[in-house]
Amino acid sequence: MEDFWRVVGEAVNGPGGYFGSNLDAFADCLSGGFGAPDDDDFVVEWRDHQVSREHLGHAETARQLEIRLARCHPTNRAHVSAELAEARGGHGSTVFDWLTEIFENRAPGALRLR
Repeated sequence: MEDFWRVVGEAVNGPGGYFGSNLDAFADCLSGGFGAPDDDDFVVEWRDHQVSREHLGHAETARQLEIRLARCHPTNRAHVSAELAEARGGHGSTVFDWLTEIFENRAPGALRLR
């Protein structure tokens, strides 16, 4: 996940670029927040996405959910714990799914998986 944030930050803002390292910042970036192109006319070509799909699969999802569980509000713990159990079992949506869903919701048609 950390590599994804670095690569996207550099793609949007140049070498060493940064726009935030969380899903909310990514969504904001794609929908005109900090770092996004002003004209909404952009395409992201995600090359070798199958490799990314594997690296951002259930194991990475479980890791991210463990981090989220340690930081989340007590009222969200049961929900995050259930998602974590699914990820550990190889089920449910993955980090890759989260990212592509954000693309679909915030920048429809902007993502090209290659």
